[in-house]
Amino acid sequence: MERIGGPGAGLAIFLENLFPPVPSEVVLPLAGFSARLGHFSLVEAVVWTTIGSILGAWCLYGLGAWLGHDRMRELASSIPLIEVDDIDKTTAWFARHGTKAVFFGRMVPLFRSFISLPAGTERMNFASFTLFTLLGSLIWNCAFIGAGYALGANWHVVEPYSAALQYVVSAVVVLVVVRFVLRRLRRRNDSPRSVGSHRQS
Repeated sequence: MERIGGPGAGLAIFLENLFPPVPSEVVLPLAGFSARLGHFSLVEAVVWTTIGSILGAWCLYGLGAWLGHDRMRELASSIPLIEVDDIDKTTAWFARHGTKAVFFGRMVPLFRSFISLPAGTERMNFASFTLFTLLGSLIWNCAFIGAGYALGANWHVVEPYSAALQYVVSAVVVLVVVRFVLRRLRRRNDSPRSVGSHRQS
């Protein structure tokens, strides 16, 4: 950011989209602090990081489009406990709520990058995908850049709060996965019994 200014912040966010371990929750407040130091303007920080967000999302959308629905369906159905019907239900859900998923997904840790993959797989309208990616990313970027700008040298205090949000999201994901696995195992265990009782009758 010091060497190439706003484009450096945009590049960092572009990489964050492709490699989620590079956290935007650290890069964005630092960009706000850099803007406060005068390396670039606050507007430049927002514009360049939003451009980086869109370009990164485009790459993942392209990857999803390249994989395609049928290939993703085949790959997902090969995962233990996952059935083809699960994929079809997910596809139908994304067809109904894709725009909201992309918009809000851009503001949720862990999902910020990955939401672009199903959008590409299901060939979501590219203009709509870009628009809602832009809007969601703009809100997320403005919030963290603004916090870094306001806090100045204390920009790093944002990180513990964003980390707590990540932990909450991760916990919810784990609970959902555990619930899904338990229900699926219970259903599979009950199936032989129901078949056996039907044969006896």
